[in-house]
Amino acid sequence: MDNKIDEALEYYLSQQKVIIDFVNGNDTLGVEEIIEKGEELAVLEYKITALQVAKEN
Repeated sequence: MDNKIDEALEYYLSQQKVIIDFVNGNDTLGVEEIIEKGEELAVLEYKITALQVAKEN
């Protein structure tokens, strides 16, 4: 079970990094795009936190 959790964590953390790098590396993002990426990051943070809690238990 831990292996599947680790794989999911690795996936979501990599997706988080992609979004952060995209936002930080783009000077021409509009307000809507920034909000959209922020919402995507919030969902990923929730999933990452849930997986970390599941891994501890």
